[in-house]
Amino acid sequence: MCRIAGILNVEGTISTQTLIIKKMCSVQAHGGPDDEGIYEDLKKGFSFGHRRLSILDLSAAGHQPMCNIAKSLWITFNGEIYNFQVLKKELKSYGLVFNTHTDTEVILQAYRYWGVNSFSKFKGMFAFALYDEGIKKTYLVRDANGIKPLYYSYQNNKLVFSSEVKAMLCTGFNFEVDKNWKVYFLAFGHIPEPYSTLKDVFHLEKGHYLSYNHRDGAISLHNYHHYQFEDKINNQQEACEQINQLLHQSVARHLISDAPIGVFLSGGIDSSIITLLADVYQKDRLQTLSINLQETDFAERKYQQIVAQKTEGQHNEYMVTYKDFVTHFDTIIAAMDQPSNDGVNSWFVCKSARENGLKTVLSGLGGDELFGGYPSFERMKYISAAKKLIPDGFIKMADHLNEMRYKRFYYLSYASPIGEYLFLRGFFSPGSIADLLNLSVKEVDDILQNVPVSQELNFLTGGNRASWFESNLYMQNQLLRDTDYMSMSHGLEVRVPFLDQDLMEYVYQITPAIKFDGTIPKNLLINSFKNSLPEPIWNRRKMGFSFPFQEWMRRFDKISNPAHYTNPVSQNYMKAFNRGDLHWSNAFALYHVNQEA
Repeated sequence: MCRIAGILNVEGTISTQTLIIKKMCSVQAHGGPDDEGIYEDLKKGFSFGHRRLSILDLSAAGHQPMCNIAKSLWITFNGEIYNFQVLKKELKSYGLVFNTHTDTEVILQAYRYWGVNSFSKFKGMFAFALYDEGIKKTYLVRDANGIKPLYYSYQNNKLVFSSEVKAMLCTGFNFEVDKNWKVYFLAFGHIPEPYSTLKDVFHLEKGHYLSYNHRDGAISLHNYHHYQFEDKINNQQEACEQINQLLHQSVARHLISDAPIGVFLSGGIDSSIITLLADVYQKDRLQTLSINLQETDFAERKYQQIVAQKTEGQHNEYMVTYKDFVTHFDTIIAAMDQPSNDGVNSWFVCKSARENGLKTVLSGLGGDELFGGYPSFERMKYISAAKKLIPDGFIKMADHLNEMRYKRFYYLSYASPIGEYLFLRGFFSPGSIADLLNLSVKEVDDILQNVPVSQELNFLTGGNRASWFESNLYMQNQLLRDTDYMSMSHGLEVRVPFLDQDLMEYVYQITPAIKFDGTIPKNLLINSFKNSLPEPIWNRRKMGFSFPFQEWMRRFDKISNPAHYTNPVSQNYMKAFNRGDLHWSNAFALYHVNQEA
């Protein structure tokens, strides 16, 4: 796991590029504390930078940017290719020779043999730039699930890219702030892809690659992988057996590491399954980590202990207090590459992992999105009925109600499917956002309704529709992004076995009647591991991994004091928060926006 940066241009005459790349790498040094590398060829028009977190082949052989023997291919790579050993064996059979034990070299040799068709063969989490001297092109490539970030900006035939938006500010480009980011943030609680806080800085879409032609500076975008929902599998027993087998294989692949590795154990279904599977392969080498709190209402310790006692390795527990929250708050905010309404919990659990000597940790992220672990899966069936039965005029009147959760009904008046998601997970309503930012409601509506969504949604209903929203909006823009920059701020790699490509391809083919059978959330996943998963873990009310933020943020003057907010509407909302009439997530969103006022 690493951080990357680069500059591509057709002129090839910028003598300051080395300094620029070095600055871009320095800004991202926390994500690659083990090594730094810079390679540039101004005549060929490219400069690559790399910060390394050594996970595979810890020797100097893994130094990047890396090239092939002929020096006709160059790469700067962030991530892991979990099937690199399989690909390496196949490529060796074709006569290709390897000089390192890294997955980075496998990408180079795979591209050398298969060209751009190699991108769809890589199973893992990755973002990389690859320069090909033979055809004078550079490719920016992002993994099929968008686990690793890759930002780019294209201006005047010049392309810059990096793993973090912050690094873009070192490029010399005259970036303007995107005036719409606060609207996005107050509605979503995050900034949805492809947007960022900077105008003309975009997230490369997952499963895509961007091609840059060094002859004329032209760029083009290409899709190399796309998941598709299909109703092919309708046998529950078969589905359970296959899910069990595929997740076993996924965890085994995700445990490949030359550095110390562990598992986050929250006590929930998903992390418990990952922990129990990791125990099969790691045995007494397994390390598990759990975060607990002094506030007993939020403690999951007894469930963590149930699972930990079934493993052979070492279990580590860490206590987080209100004092910890206050002490580290500024550091946590600074670690956010983009504003986020979450991620504080991720920062603490990653901190504990790194302090425990780990460089790599497995997470249960993705199980809820694939198997129906959120209330949205149940609520989705009521949305279409409400939109059909209630006229738009009445729906829009909801914005005049007092409670925020009822105000969100307004979003169902949108023609865009984005309105359904914002009804389910939105923060502030359009009327509230307009008041907070001194905009008209129409301006807010226009901005939000133009957030791009896949045409695939036109053909999805029920559980699959909810799964698309949760995977492509909530998980993509919130959970994965938070996990990435919070883990990287500690020089830690987090792996997500539920987002294994083979597993996801299979789950997307299971008919919704089986996948979301309506008895209990994630019933299919539970049944797939019923023989190993202790009943107390799955037979209880879902709590999720949360901190007592309602209490902590109300006690924390920096967030809760209305005097810190210049906008009268914001002040009134913070007063409501202090009375207990506003959720902490709304208050935290206001804090972020106020900081950028």
